[in-house]
Amino acid sequence: MSYPVLSKVSYFLAHVPDLLAECGLTQRLERVKNPQGDYIKGFKNSLRGYGEAVGYAPNQVFIGNLSPDDLKGIPRPWYLNPVPGAGRRGRFGEIMPEDEFFGVMKIVDSFELVSLERGFTAEVKRALEGHPLFSAEELKRLGDGVEPGPVEELIGSGTAVPLTLDGRLVGCVKRAHDWDENLSAHVMAENTATKASAVMAGKHLLAEGRENEIEYIIECSEEACGDMYQRGGGNFAKAVGEMCGCRAATGSDTRGFCAAPNHAIMQAAALVQAGVFSSVMVIAGGSAAKLGMNGRDHVAKGVPLLEDVIGGFALVVKQNDGVSPVIRTDLIGRHRIGSGASPQAVMQAIVSDPLERGQMKIKDIDRYAAEMQNPEITEPAGAGDVPRANYRMIAALAALRNEIERSAIQEFVEQHGIPGFAPTQGHIPSGVPYLGHAREDIVGGRIEKAMIISKGSLFLGRMTNLFDGVSIILQRNDGGSEPGEYSGSKAELKAVLAAALRQAAESLIDADRKGG
Repeated sequence: MSYPVLSKVSYFLAHVPDLLAECGLTQRLERVKNPQGDYIKGFKNSLRGYGEAVGYAPNQVFIGNLSPDDLKGIPRPWYLNPVPGAGRRGRFGEIMPEDEFFGVMKIVDSFELVSLERGFTAEVKRALEGHPLFSAEELKRLGDGVEPGPVEELIGSGTAVPLTLDGRLVGCVKRAHDWDENLSAHVMAENTATKASAVMAGKHLLAEGRENEIEYIIECSEEACGDMYQRGGGNFAKAVGEMCGCRAATGSDTRGFCAAPNHAIMQAAALVQAGVFSSVMVIAGGSAAKLGMNGRDHVAKGVPLLEDVIGGFALVVKQNDGVSPVIRTDLIGRHRIGSGASPQAVMQAIVSDPLERGQMKIKDIDRYAAEMQNPEITEPAGAGDVPRANYRMIAALAALRNEIERSAIQEFVEQHGIPGFAPTQGHIPSGVPYLGHAREDIVGGRIEKAMIISKGSLFLGRMTNLFDGVSIILQRNDGGSEPGEYSGSKAELKAVLAAALRQAAESLIDADRKGG
């Protein structure tokens, strides 16, 4: 068989402090439960400016201007040590300011639910005219904007969510139905933000004009769009594909909490390898509800609100091109229903079991990427350094299997682990932030193999207490054929086999003569 390959990866961040204040669930709940509390009164003093978000080293790693290992040489806290000369754009994507992101939300709005104030519309149109990924035709979707009065009335009546910028009301997102809570203003704002961030990731992925090559799209964010009769009916995939110009594609959504990205990559690889589609795009937008998720802990400990960016990613899985890293579909790690939920059982199922099938040891994987949350976000909230904890468990399993010495656990973590640098957007940190870097590291010959691990807490949906986990292995491409596989035509294969048989027969005859 010929394995599919990871052809290209892109990432997107939008710095959205005002969306954090309005749509972040922590802030929404605090306004209801404790409206006079210190957090609601003062959390805006902990918001960062756009320049600070751009200069933040983990964000620069996310868009490809720094490598993950570069973080090891930058003193912590990273928010006090900005990257000199940090740029908005990187080789994987960009960090967009909030005003432009509101404009993108309007551009991707298909039902006139996003209204932007007339003066602001003119401003954002001028800003997006300089963006290389938007055509004049797309900018027409911004329209001319509306007067402030109707926007204020909608917000005052409780039928719209305000869009503000530095305290200035610039627009709103309206509800899509009078009674359906699944189409309420807040849900529509969250879903539109998810769609907009996914579209931007897709636009960066397809910037070379290859949108018509995409035949199938799998969207794997943590949001679900639908109505009162089918809350998660979808389909984000086709909605995003429409805005990215993928006219030849169809698609569907895959949900699995934080493990969804690897489920989606696995499905994409299977579809390509089976020959159903030659090119599949896996894509996800961010989660507005998770903006400022750990804000109370950050403010209490004097840390800026680092969860102020909404993320997105996109990638293409396609038929073997002879160059890109192959996806070892024969070595998919999966947490089975009966695997158990202890840390050792999880790592056994998603790390050592697939490696055993491939007759590999744990240390044969050059780099592991698992739950790549930025530790500066999780440590103040009491969760510690999540990626490092995962790597220590993998190293401990290697020691238990006598593959490394117990004294070498820390060395293993440093050599094989990827530092966390992703925003806590649920599905976004689940291994996938390293995919772009992993592809370059493998193609560039710096590493041979990488394992991408995603894990999910299925009990959050209150339907099961089960845990979830999926891993995939990327491996250096040998030029188009797999080990032991002949890639030529049947006629060429017959000729090769006939020559090999003749050579073997001649060797046996020669050996017989010499022996007798």
